[in-house]
Order: sequence, then C-alpha cells, then structure tokens
Amino acid sequence: MIRRDDQGGATIRAVRLEEPLDFDGRLDEPIYDQVPGISDFIQTEPLEGAPATEKTEVWVFFDDEAIYIAGRCWDTQPHRIVANELRRDHGSIWLNQHLAVTFDTFYDRRNAFIFYLNPLGGFFDGLITDERNFNRDWTAVWDSRTAWFEDGWTTELRFPFKTLRYPAGGPQVWGINFRRVVRWKNEISYLTQLPAALGIWSITKVSSYGTLVGLEAPPSSRTVEVKPYLTGDAAGARREDIPFDREFGSDFGVDAKVGITSGLTADLTWNTDFTQVEADAQQINLTRFSLFFPEKREFFLEGQGLFAFGTSERTPRASARRFGAPSSVPLLFFSRRIGIAGNQLAPIRGGARVTGKLGDFGVGALAMRSGENAATGAPGTDFSVVRLKRDILGRSTVGLMGTHRSDAGGGLGSNAAYGMDARFGFYENLDIRSYAAWTKNEHEERTGMSYRGQFDYQADRYGLQLERLVVGEGFDPGIGFLRRRDFERNYAEARFSPRPRSIAWLRKIGGTGSLDYTTDTDGNLETRILALRSDAELENGDSFQFELARNREVLHEEFRLADDLAVAVGAHDFETARLSYRAGPQRPVSGNFAYQQGGFFSGTRRELAWRGRLEVIPHFIVEPTVSLNWITLPGGVYDTRLVAARLNYNLSPRSFLAAFLQYNSAANSLSTNIRFRWEYQPGSDFYLVYNSLRDTLMPGYPELDTQSFIVKFTRLFRF
Repeated sequence: MIRRDDQGGATIRAVRLEEPLDFDGRLDEPIYDQVPGISDFIQTEPLEGAPATEKTEVWVFFDDEAIYIAGRCWDTQPHRIVANELRRDHGSIWLNQHLAVTFDTFYDRRNAFIFYLNPLGGFFDGLITDERNFNRDWTAVWDSRTAWFEDGWTTELRFPFKTLRYPAGGPQVWGINFRRVVRWKNEISYLTQLPAALGIWSITKVSSYGTLVGLEAPPSSRTVEVKPYLTGDAAGARREDIPFDREFGSDFGVDAKVGITSGLTADLTWNTDFTQVEADAQQINLTRFSLFFPEKREFFLEGQGLFAFGTSERTPRASARRFGAPSSVPLLFFSRRIGIAGNQLAPIRGGARVTGKLGDFGVGALAMRSGENAATGAPGTDFSVVRLKRDILGRSTVGLMGTHRSDAGGGLGSNAAYGMDARFGFYENLDIRSYAAWTKNEHEERTGMSYRGQFDYQADRYGLQLERLVVGEGFDPGIGFLRRRDFERNYAEARFSPRPRSIAWLRKIGGTGSLDYTTDTDGNLETRILALRSDAELENGDSFQFELARNREVLHEEFRLADDLAVAVGAHDFETARLSYRAGPQRPVSGNFAYQQGGFFSGTRRELAWRGRLEVIPHFIVEPTVSLNWITLPGGVYDTRLVAARLNYNLSPRSFLAAFLQYNSAANSLSTNIRFRWEYQPGSDFYLVYNSLRDTLMPGYPELDTQSFIVKFTRLFRF
C-alpha cells in the first residue's frame, strides 16, 4: 500500500470500495482487516526526521461518487488527549489533537486542499496556494465521523468528487499528505518528511507531499451549485428628533457555482447578503496610519490566495513576529473596498468570479457592481479584477494583475491599477519575491508607482531577511489598501535559533535582531526601529518572548489621539520593552499574556494585554481579549480600554451559539453580536443574528444607538 524512497517521500495506493462503508467512524468493517493501514509517520517536531512516537494508521478508499479517508490514531496516554473545540473552521482546532489530510489534485506540487478534524468531530477546511498562502476561510461540502476506542480515537472522512477540482476523469495521480498532532506532548508528524524550519506552516510545502496512485475519478463534470437565501429583519436606530424607530424588512438573493472546465469554476452572486458575518474585532489606533480589518464575507474568501499580489502575510515560522508596526506592503486588491462608499456601506447588487487552473496558469477574474449610496452621494460603482499567474521552474511563479474601479470618489473619476510580480523558490528555505505596480486616477495627470524586492532565507537554525519597499507619491490602488503613503522602506532581520539537546524541558531558543529604516520619497527620515528579540519555546507548549526596541519617529505634521490631545511635530526618540508569555493549549487557562513599557513619542506608554481561552464546561468556551493602555504626553493623559469576549456554546460540529461582546473606551461604545448557526445539512444553513450598539457616554446604563434582529435561511442544491 505504500512505497518509500530514501528522501522520506512516499507513494501510496487508493483502494476501490466494493461495498459501501458503514460511515460511523468506528473502522469495524472487514475491509480494515483486509487492507493494511499506511503508517510510519515522520516527525517534524520535536525531532525532525525521527519516527513518530505515537502510531497512526490511514487508509484511502474511493467509489464512483467520493474519496474516503480513514484514520486510527493510537495514543499511549489517551486520558491526556487535548480536544475541546467543536466550532467549524476555528483556529483552536489546530491546538487540539487532530488528523489532517491534504490533496494536491492537479499534482502541480504547489497548491492543495486541506482538511482536518479533532477527536470530538470539530473540523476545518482550507486552501493552500503557491506553497505559501493559506486561506482558512474557504468552505467545502464534505462529511466526517469520529469515535473512541480504548487506546485512542478513529475517524472516517468522505469527500464528494463534486467538491474537489481535478483533471479530466479516469486514472488520477494526486499529491497527498497526512498530519498527526499529539498535543499533550507537542509532537507533529507527517506521512512524508517536512522541514521543521516552517513550524506550523510545514503542511504548506506541497512539493514534499507523497504521491497517490490507483485513484479513478468520474469525469470532472460541470457541477452546478445553487444556493438561494431568504432573510427577515427588524432594525432600529436612535435619532435626535424622534424616539427609537424600528423598521421591518425582508430580502432574498442567490449565489451559484458553475464548473466551467475541470480546473475553472465560476461563482455568481445576485443581491449579495452578508448579515450572518461576525462583527469586526474593534481596534484602537495609536498610530498615524490606517487600520486593517480582514475580509470576512463568504463570497470574497474563495480564491484569496490566487488574487494575492506581490506578497504573502504568512510568516515562515510560528514564533516570527516583526517588530514595530504591522506590514506596510500595499495590497493591489483588497475585497473589503467593494461595497464601501465614503466610509459607509453600499449594497452589492451582484457579480461574478472565475478562478482556477488552465495548465500551468492560475487564472482569476472578478466583476462586481455596488449600488448608489444616497447618504454620501456615491453613484453605483463597477469593480473588476484580472489575475494571471504562470508556474515556472520547480517552485516559482510570475504573474500579472490589473484592477479597475469606475468611480474612486473624491472627484478623481475612475481608477486603474496594474502590475507584475514574481516569486522564486530556491533550495528548501530560500524565497526571493518582487513586484512593480502602477496606478492612475482618471482626473489626475501623474501615475503612481510602487515596487518591492525581498530576500528571505528561513532555515530552522538560521534566518536572514532583506527588503526594499517603495510606495511613490500618487500611488493609489482604488480597490486596494494602503496603510502608509509616499515612503521608502529598507528592512533587515537576522535570526539564530538553536535547539539545545542538554535541557530536557527546553525545545528551542532564539535571538533576532532587526533594523527598519523608512524615509519619505525625498530621503528624509520618518521611522527608524532598531530591535532585539529573544524567544524560548518549551517542550510543554508554553513559550516566552522578550523584546527591546529603540525608535526614532519624525513627524512632519501632528496626529491626534483624541480631540484634545495630539502628538507634536518633530523628532521623537524613545525605547520600549515588551515581555510576553503564551500558555499552551493543554492548560485550563491558555493564551498570550503581554506587558509593554517605555516611551511613546514625547511621552510614556504602558500596555497590559491578554488574549486567552477558558473552557468553562465541556463545549462552552470563553475567549477574552483585554488591551489596556496608559499613555502620558506633555499635553495630557490618554488611557484606553478595549475589553472583548467571545462566548461560544457548541451544540455539535455543525451548530453553535456565539456571543461577541466588545467595550471600546476610545469610541465610547458597547457592542453586542449574538449568532446562532445550524448547518442542517452540508452547505445549507439557518442563522439567527442579533446586533446592538450602545453609547457609554450617556449617564446610567448605556443607551441603545442601533439594534437589529435577523433571520436567514439558505439551501444548497447540487446538480
């Protein structure tokens, strides 16, 4: 069933089912005795290349409709199994024991589907693109079952061929890999050997997957999926001249997915609705730059990796975190700009997207139309994006992208952006990335330009990164995101992270130094950050990090923290120190605790932060987030409090009740987002949503500003 080579690679064979499986996760059918399980997984952590210490057996079956994966996960101490998450696609499933499978269906050694689940049945699906981009928000139609036995747990997974894209039907050759995580001992192992240097992202190294043969798939039919929705709502808002006013409404619309070829899929949407999406996590802006809020709307999540241009925000190592501000790399395409007019929402009338593979080319195209916004006077707007990527060499790509917006607002007329990018992967740990892009507003004569070059070597023991980034004056992507404008940035980072063998409780230590040097486009210094970081990763899953940074910020104009408090123009030199501790997931109270103290421009700042997780009772999880800042400037004091909590009660892997509560002292707001979701059959959902926003400046109990109740029903039809 398996053949291995000297480099740790593997070729495995799929077996056709002659009789249906009793799909219950128990692995008690005769076929599991007749067909040997595939085993002998190889560690990535803690001992790269060593045999796994806990036995795992997997099987690959198929019939005319689906491919099946079965797994038996033995455990020498089953009472220590860490499994406490049931929410679909939640990141905490990674922190549980779990078994994962990946399919490189086009065998291009670059892109893959990933699916995994824990012993409770909590499951996750996502997409891997170009061995780097990881889209955790992609959602597929598949099914799974789990069960326990005396020495561990078992599972069966079923993936309809209609869910997966693959070459024309008949005999198939796919890339495949499996991952087993034994969380109580923090051991990660794979079917094939993968590099420890990539940490939790080792699974994205598609070029090192095994090979699956013997699989016979039906003709890659032009599957059609239609998903209509119905909504009903009651919404109200407080106004100065009238009492709290409620309005009632209803709506309907439809999304559809059509298989154009074996590799290309078209997604269509009409009267697009996103009422079920969780509220954004609030942020307090203590910088002079724009805040970034990630995309959460389902229609825009698929294909994100293909539309990524010039960069990937995934860091190569689990513990890696750049000093200073978040990334300043502009996004040529940022889907959250669609449906926004003058910082207010505009209805999305409809649109279409085509994504997939044509031979060695990755193809993406999107066209959307938003309606007019009477409050801002913004007209209906058309958005379009075209993306083309070509696979070259072994692990490299070159690409082109163009975007167009029919009305950019502010009297600028239409906006166009276009560019080219390249990523070259050499050896196992070296990446070289670059892009050049241009933008043009209709009623402006000048053309803005941005370019970037990055050298990134990330081995397990050593790391080196060099970067040059320029965002020129007038660079303005109309469907993109700019955190910072008109600057030139030079960045260098070096890392040394050995694994001491003489200290049993210590897995890895690290030291990192970096220099971030940013000027305006005339060469005048704006930001300089010299930073040092020390890391310690323990065998039990805990970790510590200590950072020191020396900053120089030169302000050419003041920026305000509050209406009556501003940071003055001029050069500001200050130092900061930050200590953080991350408690492992096996603890009843886990998460990241951090304390920072030091300067803040011409004043001082102290910050206390905690982002954690508490299992109150089985299936009831509380995830608190606390960020407290005490800032003192020559002009006054500015204290902020951002306190939030997610309360989640999981009824099953496909249904939950969740509340997201947030208090933001900077916005004087208390917000509530409560959602009930029931996926009553794969791909079809029922939602109940409650939203409210209260003003904490009002005396007494915070007064209600806005409130809404929403009911949504969707039904998936597959043809």
